[in-house]
Amino acid sequence: MTTIRPVLKAAFACIAAITAVISQPALAQDYPARPVTFITPAAAGNSPDVVTRVVADRLAQLWKQQIVILNRPGAGGQIAAQAAATVEPDGYTLYMTQASTYTVLPIMQEGKMQLNLQTAFKPIGMVGEQPIGLAVNKDVPADSAAELIALSNKTGDGMLFGATNRGGQSHLTGELFRNRGKAKISFVHATGAAASLNDVIAGRIPIMFEGLAGLAPGLQGGSIRLLAVASSKRLPTHPDLPTISETVPGVVSSGWIVLMAPAGVPDAIVKKVNADLRKVVAMPEVQERFHTLGTYSRDLTPEQTYEFMRSEEKLWWPVVREVNKAQGVK
Repeated sequence: MTTIRPVLKAAFACIAAITAVISQPALAQDYPARPVTFITPAAAGNSPDVVTRVVADRLAQLWKQQIVILNRPGAGGQIAAQAAATVEPDGYTLYMTQASTYTVLPIMQEGKMQLNLQTAFKPIGMVGEQPIGLAVNKDVPADSAAELIALSNKTGDGMLFGATNRGGQSHLTGELFRNRGKAKISFVHATGAAASLNDVIAGRIPIMFEGLAGLAPGLQGGSIRLLAVASSKRLPTHPDLPTISETVPGVVSSGWIVLMAPAGVPDAIVKKVNADLRKVVAMPEVQERFHTLGTYSRDLTPEQTYEFMRSEEKLWWPVVREVNKAQGVK
């Protein structure tokens, strides 16, 4: 009897495992059967939030289910991540993360975070990227990234650049440009993108790194000029605009938005949501709306999204550490 029990226990465990594997596709086929919630670190009304709502609206139409958006801004994205990591991993609460949560937060909070972002979530797919533009005041005598670098290096005290906030993606782009382009520029902190943009428009700061949507008011008024963009290749909406990497190799930067799931969500659901997400972001009307927001989609599988995120961490973590060291942050 004592030898039979372990055998029966192992058999039941095997049957349960097989049943779980078999049931996953059926579970995904019926998904979603009720409303879905997206948790996002984006503040209501900003560009990533609008992108999230555009995608959620189309997915809701496709799924014939309501999607509820929960904005949980603050603490560099940590509030939203903590909220998304503690939900039931049934696929009915998903996490719409942003680049800075993965490229900045783990280093800014190194050794202090209770949550391991890499193990708490699994990527579903890329929603979109918002490449960072390099712009200057209209009176700056430079018409390209190369000319701007040369100008900065012959300016006595160098030149200043503005960005959305200290430690954000636009600030880090400026630091990467300074480092790899050997440009004599330094960051000026302001209280957000609007304040920095106003300083550049007024000529108090000559340079700004920011997403295209954030630069739009100055560009439309002709007060600032766009010299280049930190995308990996030229943008379909701006084919004549050079990339920064054409002048300074390796300066590729965007504020990306990725849809993720808590780690325990079945892979079959992840694959289904990925397929539906890719279908939605490829819609012409979604592409058109994205472009007005300075956002460009990328068609990635969950595995490709994972590799993309790891490559971003590898690029940006040393940059964040260098910025911290320069500022005396421990």
